[in-house]
Amino acid sequence: MADTQSFDLVIIGSGPGGYVCAIKAAQLGLSVAVVEKRATYGGTCLNVGCIPSKALLHASEMFDEAHHAFPALGIKAEPTLDLPAMLAHKDKTVKANVDGVAFLFKKNKITGITGTGKITAPGSVEVTTAEGATQTLQARSICIATGSEVAGIPGVPLEFDGKTIVSSDHAIALEKVPQTMVVVGGGVIGLELGSVWGRLGAKVTVVEFLDKILGPMDADVSTQFQKMLARQGMEFKLGAKVTGVATSGSGARVTYEPVQGGEAQTLEADVVLVATGRRAFTDGLGLESVGVKTDERGRVEIDTHFATNVPGIYAIGDVVKGPMLAHKAEDEGIALAEQLAGQAGHVNYEVIPSVVYTAPEVASVGRTEEELKAAGVEYTVGKFPFSANGRARAMLHTDGFVKFLADKATDRVLGCHIVGFGAGEMIHEAAVLMEFGGSSEDLGRTCHAHPTMSEAVREAALATFAKPIHS
Repeated sequence: MADTQSFDLVIIGSGPGGYVCAIKAAQLGLSVAVVEKRATYGGTCLNVGCIPSKALLHASEMFDEAHHAFPALGIKAEPTLDLPAMLAHKDKTVKANVDGVAFLFKKNKITGITGTGKITAPGSVEVTTAEGATQTLQARSICIATGSEVAGIPGVPLEFDGKTIVSSDHAIALEKVPQTMVVVGGGVIGLELGSVWGRLGAKVTVVEFLDKILGPMDADVSTQFQKMLARQGMEFKLGAKVTGVATSGSGARVTYEPVQGGEAQTLEADVVLVATGRRAFTDGLGLESVGVKTDERGRVEIDTHFATNVPGIYAIGDVVKGPMLAHKAEDEGIALAEQLAGQAGHVNYEVIPSVVYTAPEVASVGRTEEELKAAGVEYTVGKFPFSANGRARAMLHTDGFVKFLADKATDRVLGCHIVGFGAGEMIHEAAVLMEFGGSSEDLGRTCHAHPTMSEAVREAALATFAKPIHS
């Protein structure tokens, strides 16, 4: 057993929440240690989630553009797929990012410890290495940032074999392109990874329990986006409850039945990707023994300052309430570090963007129409299509639109939803506007460079308080 070490802050988990919290705390003068069970830093996001999936999304989009868009642009090419090289690009991207976090830890004098962390008492974390050796860390404050894991399908036994029945962890590393793929779950992860393999040649069918894809998003966006994906060849079985997933010959079989009642049906596929969401990961943390409360979904309960019911123990990211988004975890990590250093850290949960990195992208910030109607808020809608945008026409990216929702009485922007090429970048214009309580007129009267895709954002804002120019 190694000697006990003492720190101002010990963080369990080095995902976006944990590592950002560590860096910010170190910048503010705290002594920090991070406990990570993986051999590399970055958690799910950098190792098997956000980063590798985006590498594959971009590569598969380029492959698809070479096939379908290049001829219209006057470019003759006959692209062929080199899947091992594409996967190598993904792995290289992951390595660059996780190595970057390791560099930042060294730069900011953060102590990184590889092993599994367990809270044995307030202010005490026991770390166990893969070989079974243990050491104890003492801390004024402990932050739980252990993230989430694949949730599976409620009530349906699953055995992931990594080849035919796979999770998102496996779907970023398939050794060959399946001829057919069934995706269980029409949310962000399922649509992103399903679109990757669809562009590379798989016939993809999505089975979703709800009667719409992207459940929490604006219904207008969801409906139009589904039509776009259908034109790309993706099929959908909506309002369908999956009752069984099992291997079948060299592939797998999915059994489902209509949520509203009806006969069971089956789908055969080479690969079944189960993408039904994620659950907070708290296994082995010792929460029960130290009395840290969790809610009915297994998430750590916290107050508005990220504090649990046990003094000195905090939690951030996927392991607590709120959207399971890397940038939400990062903001919480920064806010917690600031608070521990005596500053006034804060997260505005009303302005957290969400992006689906498909082609086209879907991006959203703030309220949906459905939420405003349910809350009885009177609002104004402004929309503008990319088909009327000069830059979009020049790039053959005319699918989609920008939609603003503003308070009818004050014109304050309450939500913005974008479907289109580069939506994930353009949404931040609306986020900054909303962070400062701006109106659609504020944005509509701001000069935008021409020609840009962002002009469509301005036009949608103009449509909200007056009339657009180009529609």
